Amino acid sequence: MTIFMLLALVSALVTFGLSIVVYKLSHRYQLYPQVRDRDVHTRPTPRLGGIAMFLGILFAFGVAYLASSQFPPLQLVFADPEQILAILGAALLIVLVGVADDLWDLDWMTKLAGQFIAAGLVAWQGVQIYSLPIGGLTVGSGWMSIVFTVVAIVVVMNMINFIDGLDGLVTGVALIANGVFFVYSYLLVRDTSPTNYFNLASLIAAILVGACVGFLPLNWHPARMFMGDAGALLVGLLMATSAIAITGQVDPTAVNRSQLIPAFIPILLPVAILIIPLLDFGLAVFRRVRAGKSPFSADRKHLHHRLLDMGHSHLHAVLIFYGWTAAASVGCLLYFVLPGYLGLPTWYATVFLVVALIICTMVTLAPLSRRKAGERESQLYPSSAPQTEEIAQLDPLDEAAQTVKPAEETA
Repeated sequence: MTIFMLLALVSALVTFGLSIVVYKLSHRYQLYPQVRDRDVHTRPTPRLGGIAMFLGILFAFGVAYLASSQFPPLQLVFADPEQILAILGAALLIVLVGVADDLWDLDWMTKLAGQFIAAGLVAWQGVQIYSLPIGGLTVGSGWMSIVFTVVAIVVVMNMINFIDGLDGLVTGVALIANGVFFVYSYLLVRDTSPTNYFNLASLIAAILVGACVGFLPLNWHPARMFMGDAGALLVGLLMATSAIAITGQVDPTAVNRSQLIPAFIPILLPVAILIIPLLDFGLAVFRRVRAGKSPFSADRKHLHHRLLDMGHSHLHAVLIFYGWTAAASVGCLLYFVLPGYLGLPTWYATVFLVVALIICTMVTLAPLSRRKAGERESQLYPSSAPQTEEIAQLDPLDEAAQTVKPAEETA
């Protein structure tokens, strides 16, 4: 555990330092696009934070490789160097595609082609979906494994990219999700392989957590720099890769803690940590296809836009996303941790999950309740009251009357 924490710290420090460098260079050479109609921010802001994150991750992997010569258990992670090189090569490719899009706004087909090539590179070198933890169910063939892996990686990359619309949103969501996944992957491998706790999935998750921690200070609201498509696609690539790596390193039949529910955690947890991006991605694709548009066309109807339209502040909307991610991922993790490590029944996890989701729902819908209360209050004021003009903004009937009045006068 200590070596993972040190590598996360290295990733965080290098990412933070390079983020400041990229920020200053971006302003010196005006490397930032103009504000678009769908953007929430109001001033041009650099979008090249993904470069700093990639270099921080690359440096941390280099340190891990050098440390493996002095720390034998870590050598197993680098026993197949082609696999590590493929992951880093795919990360480099996706960062280059993202930077090009951040600077020159590539068409969606070019971006999607780059994503498939990067995902194919990862799958080609052996990071594949080999099995599912449902009674030892395995994928039918090598080609099916590659296809499932490539599609899964591309979908996750776009899911993460779709929610990248508010300051600190993707950075914080990825930090929470990968932190939870790191704990799970570490404990799982410790149970199934007691002689060695080190695995590729935990290494990727720890280093990615560090990169998010290092970038968050510059990305917190009001953000001085965005990670851009380069950063969002990079985060999605590594999150998908770490989750898929578990299927190739752990025997699914060995996960039998408390029988049924924990045996499904390898499937449930990746879904839980991506529940918000998955929901936003699904709604966006459905919305755009129904309108006859490309599923990758941009609009201003994502979940974070809707939270702002409901009346949440920028910061509150981001914290709500954090809350939903933490509730789903931690609640799912508890089904694995409580029975096996604390000797508690799984219904404690169910209670936690239900209470957390109820709280998140109440906080999310709070602006609607406040608006309804304001509308009811506005009906209690007589028309001659001095507060009428201010309160009328909350009265839909008064608003409708003001809208209709000019038409009546012209008629």
